[in-house]
Amino acid sequence: MRMVDLINAKRCGKEHTRQEIEFVVNTVTDKERYRDYQLSAWLMAVCCRGMTMDETAALTDAMARSGEMLDLSAIGDIVGDKHSTGGVGDKTTLVFVPMLAAVGIPMAKLSGRGLGHTGGTLDKLEAIPGFNVNLEIDQFIAQVKSIGAAIGGQTQDLAPADGTMYALRDVTATVDSIPLIAASVMSKKIAAGANLIILDVKCGAGAFMETEEKARQLAETLVEVGKRLKRPVSAVVTDMEQPLGNAVGHTLEVIEAIETLKGKGPSDLQELCYSLGALALMTAKKAPDEKTARKMLRETIESGKALAKFRELVQKQGGNIAAIEDYSIMPGAKIETDFAAPDGQGNLWIERLNGKVIAEACKIMGAGRSKKGDPIDLGVGVVLHGKIGSQVKPGQSVATIYAQTPEQAESAKAKLAEGITFSSAEVIVPDLIKAKVS
Repeated sequence: MRMVDLINAKRCGKEHTRQEIEFVVNTVTDKERYRDYQLSAWLMAVCCRGMTMDETAALTDAMARSGEMLDLSAIGDIVGDKHSTGGVGDKTTLVFVPMLAAVGIPMAKLSGRGLGHTGGTLDKLEAIPGFNVNLEIDQFIAQVKSIGAAIGGQTQDLAPADGTMYALRDVTATVDSIPLIAASVMSKKIAAGANLIILDVKCGAGAFMETEEKARQLAETLVEVGKRLKRPVSAVVTDMEQPLGNAVGHTLEVIEAIETLKGKGPSDLQELCYSLGALALMTAKKAPDEKTARKMLRETIESGKALAKFRELVQKQGGNIAAIEDYSIMPGAKIETDFAAPDGQGNLWIERLNGKVIAEACKIMGAGRSKKGDPIDLGVGVVLHGKIGSQVKPGQSVATIYAQTPEQAESAKAKLAEGITFSSAEVIVPDLIKAKVS
């Protein structure tokens, strides 16, 4: 078997066998046989010709088995994990993990760092002084077994073939391939050992998948791959035309997540956590229907159990739990300035909050990375005071900018002007949950 023959076969639209796909993946992890130009050609052929569901499942399985496979069976029969395809202001994990742990589903969450315009969960957690995201695998498993939850960084030993493939996809214009995206996401989740996987597939300006149609197709592919590999997977397609919640920026998002655990979070963030959580409970057969599941989840917030679990998680991973009550302990910004609605035009409605542009405003101030390893400023960001469809008065503050210098603040304000628009007529509030797939 030769790579050149498999490249030609896929270029001609032929379907690979499982053995052929395993050969491709094994070649990727074999330093003697690996050639980046051949893998690049094969990825482009897949991007142009696509893959069947059988091929996608086989690729996912082979990539998952290309490295270490975590065994979480010592934790219990059900171990949950959640994945988001990336969005602006998406701090859901910080609420979802303790909430699910508080209702009795162990959560073994491996997360990543931010790159580009989307923020990373690990970076956000590091806004809590002392919080350690670099857990050893044994330590990670022991913590989930002990308190029911852990959030750590993904080891390079998990699905190493995906790391090699993704690096090439990023520089060969082959990222936008649903089979390759699905295999990348699911291989890491399967290698991480969870057997209850909840997926949040974003769509809109602030998301990787810009259209609802593509996001739905990706969600359906992810769920089907899970079924074929005997891993329960449920997915929701959610709106990311505008940021999730009100806060964008690391410390600001941690504060908003804590406020949500205290029962005072923005309605869209609460709704997403309840929707994802209800799917998890029903899939795990912990609740017979969505109404019962939502009641169970609300009880964890109202009783303080979810907040207590978050406090336990922070303490267990070395974080300063005083930050949960005293937000000034976390990194902050030196300057606050407002971005206001236009003057003199009568009442207005917020027409657009372009999530990507708002994230770029934060990146201008140092909140984002251009490449892995870049330093970031955890204290800067933007807090919105309205969402699409909100009515505002002339001159009313629509967002507060948190910056370190006047120059940063002015640059961020100019960028926000590109992404926030107003209408003199009432604007329909968009649906947050576009679809559910299971």
